[in-house]
Amino acid sequence: MPLPLSGLLVVSLEQAVAAPMCTCRLADAGARVIKVERPEGDFARYYDKLAVPPRGSAEGESAYFVWLNRGKESLVLDLARADDKALLSAMLAKADVFVQNLKPGAIAKLGFALEELRRAHPRLVICSISGYGEDGPYAQRKAYDMLVQAESGLASVTGGPEAPARVGVSVCDIAAGMNAYEAILAALYARERIGDGAAISISMFDAMAEWMAVPLIQYEGGAPPKRIGLAHTSIAPYGAFKTKDGADILISIQSDREWRVLAEKVLGDKALAADPAFATNVERVKRRGETDARVAAVFGATDEAALTQKLTENDIAFARVNATADLAVHPQLRRIEVATPSGVVSYPAPPARSDAAPRRYGAVPALGEHTAKIWAEFLPQAPRPRG
Repeated sequence: MPLPLSGLLVVSLEQAVAAPMCTCRLADAGARVIKVERPEGDFARYYDKLAVPPRGSAEGESAYFVWLNRGKESLVLDLARADDKALLSAMLAKADVFVQNLKPGAIAKLGFALEELRRAHPRLVICSISGYGEDGPYAQRKAYDMLVQAESGLASVTGGPEAPARVGVSVCDIAAGMNAYEAILAALYARERIGDGAAISISMFDAMAEWMAVPLIQYEGGAPPKRIGLAHTSIAPYGAFKTKDGADILISIQSDREWRVLAEKVLGDKALAADPAFATNVERVKRRGETDARVAAVFGATDEAALTQKLTENDIAFARVNATADLAVHPQLRRIEVATPSGVVSYPAPPARSDAAPRRYGAVPALGEHTAKIWAEFLPQAPRPRG
């Protein structure tokens, strides 16, 4: 059975994380994705060399690049050259989707103004991904993930009371890439109905500002959020507590009924379960220190295995505060295997599952691996095999 986007051609002038995230999902869904790289390659190829098969060998691939570039074709172009521009023009004339994440205005300086592309190719779906958008006072600022985490206020609600912190993965890039993917799918669906493409603009700042809606509403409502680490500003008990054998167990008590169950069945304290001073979440938050101390005392005197058994039996929401090493062997983790120029790499599977046949994921391309083939396909009168 063909994949949902089989037959669609995506041309992507991309680098780093946000745009490759978007086009990776398009490739997973069956689209043909031609990744246009500068002669030195997408700089994400050189972030690290940690995706190394076999483990410990001297050669390897960038973890970021391996994650986000499976199933694509790599075409090296120098867009300062007229003939390379001609090849890009020839591809765009046949493309369904064009994705680019150059600095705002840069694509026009190369001779591919977006409004002109829209006029020339009315069915083309164009998606531009940037840090702060195509216009506005910050449009020309350089924008990397951690900078946008800071600028959007995300860092101010992340970490412990002592200082703001960066979320440990590139959430601004990922959010922008997934928003771009969603918007492109909507535009393709609309094109099927009305026949016209679209020009879409996605910014990392807008993507993260939307994720910050709840803290912003709380602030404007007079209750600015506090940064309290693995705890909750408005619920207690909700946080991590250490067991007797050193495991950190996070619990989440969402109702007063759950509190009574926790107090009586897990903490073994019927009097606490009936105490009006702790009967409601409002009262427990007022006495957060004492509430947490009651939980910490019992958890600290109980081994992890016995504690998690009690929590499970009484349907209390909990999680182990795992390290990356724990994720690597987590019983719930699904993996896929992807071929790279250095060998096969295993990493977490995309989240979506369906009742269709299991998907196969394409290989991560070497730099310029498909250049000669693409020249011969789109400009057969003047092929220029390179790379």
